[in-house]
Amino acid sequence: MVQKNGQMIDDIPAPQGWIEFEVEDIDMATDTLSKNGYQLLVAKREEPWGQTVTRLLSPEGLLAGLTITPWLRHDSQ
Repeated sequence: MVQKNGQMIDDIPAPQGWIEFEVEDIDMATDTLSKNGYQLLVAKREEPWGQTVTRLLSPEGLLAGLTITPWLRHDSQ
C-alpha cells in the first residue's frame, strides 16, 4: 500500500522501484505534473534535512521524486 499525505491508500499498487530527479524549479515541476493529471503523493514537502520533494507513483509502479537538494547546488555556497 502507498501513503498519500500520511494516509494509506488501498487502490494504488506498491511501488516496484524508486528514482529521484534534481530539478531547478520545484514549484514549476510540481505545477506541471498536477496540470497534466498526475496524482501526487507528496507536493513540495520540506524534509527535516532540508530537501524539498514532490513524489508520485507512475502508471508502471515506479515511485518518482522531484527534488531540490540545497547542499548539492553550487549557488548555495
